[in-house]
Amino acid sequence: MHPILSRRDFSAAALAAAGGLAFPSLSRAARPSASALKVGVIGCGGRGTGAAQNILEAAPDTEIVAMGDMFKDRTDGSRAELAKMDKSMADRVKVTDDRVFHGFDAYQKVLDSGVDIVILASAPGFRAQHFAAAIDAGKHVFMEKPVAVDPAGVRQVIAAAKRAQEKKLSVVAGTQRRHEVCYHEAKKRIEDGAIGRVLGATVYWNQGGLWKHNRKPDWTDMEWQIRNWLYFSWLSGDHIVEQHVHNLDVAYWFLGDLPTGCIGMGGRQVRTAPEYGNAFDHFAVEFEYPDGRFITSYCRQIDGCSGRVVEIIHGTEGTARLAQFGTAEIKGKTDWKWKGEQRNPYTQEHVDLLASITGTGPYLNHGQRIAESTMLAIMGRMSAYTGKAVSSEFAYASKLNLLPERLELGSIPVPPVAVPGQTPLV
Repeated sequence: MHPILSRRDFSAAALAAAGGLAFPSLSRAARPSASALKVGVIGCGGRGTGAAQNILEAAPDTEIVAMGDMFKDRTDGSRAELAKMDKSMADRVKVTDDRVFHGFDAYQKVLDSGVDIVILASAPGFRAQHFAAAIDAGKHVFMEKPVAVDPAGVRQVIAAAKRAQEKKLSVVAGTQRRHEVCYHEAKKRIEDGAIGRVLGATVYWNQGGLWKHNRKPDWTDMEWQIRNWLYFSWLSGDHIVEQHVHNLDVAYWFLGDLPTGCIGMGGRQVRTAPEYGNAFDHFAVEFEYPDGRFITSYCRQIDGCSGRVVEIIHGTEGTARLAQFGTAEIKGKTDWKWKGEQRNPYTQEHVDLLASITGTGPYLNHGQRIAESTMLAIMGRMSAYTGKAVSSEFAYASKLNLLPERLELGSIPVPPVAVPGQTPLV
């Protein structure tokens, strides 16, 4: 359980610092006249279901009214899970059978169903397309990270984020650390000189393996890949993009700007069986700045190894060590350790989104920022896959587009496993 701060304690200033831009005088897109904000969920797996619960927890005037997923068993499972919530929240799940949609176009049907807010939680390979469509449909957006798997998707998200700004639509991304008070408190101290001049960051997401679904006889190639999206780069971006983006986003946030290039390595040491698609199981990347600062990045998903999920900020006079759910410690000129309370960040990010929508908090549009953090991870993967150094200029101009030309539940080959030194840099 994670303690809850009062709204008074979690000030508007802290909300403004949550990775977005605050424009107090900027008028919002018109709020619907009805008292309840209607929410549609696109992607009904574990994270989509969790985000639906979080937005119901965040405010009593939210309702889940529509759902979309590729597969019916996913929406069935999500509805059943939401029905187990406390009655005060379960009663606000008002999804009737005619507002549950399936297939590749389910997202569009949710957008057409009269919702005010959409939760985008399908496989990341579809995120850029879904986000652009949501903004074009005039919806406020909560979208899970990452927001793309390739440079083409990043450019699509950045363009859509600019349209969201023009329409005064609120956009919040699922980078929970940006919504934790302990991170904001540490960052404020670092900006005040607690560790001297910031030199760089070392970030980790090292853990064991994750879930997989054994293939069933009636699944087509496409269905099998979508149901095991973690292990296919066109769907997940590989785990450096899908998971490690959290840590890279923190490094970008604390260093204040983006690196200009990277050199990386990685491979497939343990997860070599066909059911693991074309994903690597470990990466190590160094991101470079022209002024000598750095981000050193490590991520691994291998059972039986030591785990570490943390961000370390290095300065000329000390270091800061940060981790999700309330860990922040500075060893420097003056030692400091966070000992306060904060709301569960998975809920806080929805509190912040709703405050932006209703005008009770600063306007938030995280679209471009999370696209840039996603591009950091994509750059690292591009370098590790090919064995080549990658500049940010090259990455943003890259023509790499991993989305298949045809999206249909039929035959689709497994993408080849990258071989450094042989896989071309596109």
